Amino acid sequence: MVGLMVESAQPLLRKWEASIEAQGCLIADIRVDEDLRSVSADVISRACFGSSYFKGKQIFSKLRTLQKTIANQSLLFGVPTFGFLPTRQQKEIKSLEREIESLIWEAIKEREQECSGASPSEKDLMQLILEGGINDNNVGKQSSKCFIVDNCKNIYFAGHESTAIAASWCLMLLALHPEWQAHIRAETAQVCQDGLFDADSVAKMKMVTMVIQEALRLYPPAAFVSREALEETQIGHIIVPKGVCIWTLIPTLHRDTDIWGLDANEFKPERFANGVSNACKVPQAYVPFGLGPRLCLGRNFAMVQLKVVLSLIISKYSFSLSPKYQHSPTYRMIVEPGNGVHILIQRTRQS
Repeated sequence: MVGLMVESAQPLLRKWEASIEAQGCLIADIRVDEDLRSVSADVISRACFGSSYFKGKQIFSKLRTLQKTIANQSLLFGVPTFGFLPTRQQKEIKSLEREIESLIWEAIKEREQECSGASPSEKDLMQLILEGGINDNNVGKQSSKCFIVDNCKNIYFAGHESTAIAASWCLMLLALHPEWQAHIRAETAQVCQDGLFDADSVAKMKMVTMVIQEALRLYPPAAFVSREALEETQIGHIIVPKGVCIWTLIPTLHRDTDIWGLDANEFKPERFANGVSNACKVPQAYVPFGLGPRLCLGRNFAMVQLKVVLSLIISKYSFSLSPKYQHSPTYRMIVEPGNGVHILIQRTRQS
């Protein structure tokens, strides 16, 4: 899927090139986070659902609106109207969910007609989900439809939003550390013969991998992991009663000086030079993708996409933070730059 990822990144590179020319100078001031969302959405559409981003643009737009609406109503710690009466926001959420489900179902039916008779090797993720839902004799027709739509909804959201946010944080940190841009640029020129990206060259990109791992440590998109004790459980010296929920705050865990050292709040990708197991005292404390049987299924896909997109950008451009940038990590279901990421971008000498 590396070729699809490279193809999806080309419109972004052309757009930024046009921005430099339009601003009439060698440097352009660009807000990058929305552009990265478009790239990530296009990747997930092409790779998993066989369509371009423009085809699913309504779905992504409404998912984004749904995300903001849910985040604004403080579902985690507040109980609006004690749960008895639907609030305006709750009604809006229900309406958006119905619209999203309807749009996804339309895309599913269209894809089903396009790919009837496809061989097993040609099937994309949507077709496999369709088969999983339709061929399950243990569920009824409505449950089958819910299974298919819910899985597609999860992939549409988780597959593009968290990856785009991770890329945004990476660019913000790299803008502050031009020496790491230079490391990635040099490595990319060495491993990508004639500037061509393929699976073999991406696998050799150690520098950009270290940067991504460190960015995910400092700014993990997932803010917490929550688990309910199904029976009374002892964790160390603490007794957790049945029914109690335990919350692990991932950003706090990732910046614990007892685990990571006194430089835990600093951007130091070199700590991952010998892998995660040697980056800290307790490797299980690094959980940007979760751990164990609930490890994120899209981890490898996300890492490859991040490596491709970041390496392409850095091979063509150098950048620094714009005066417009305001640092404001904000929780909106995931931890994102509250005011976007503005950078000053210019062509590299090689490009």
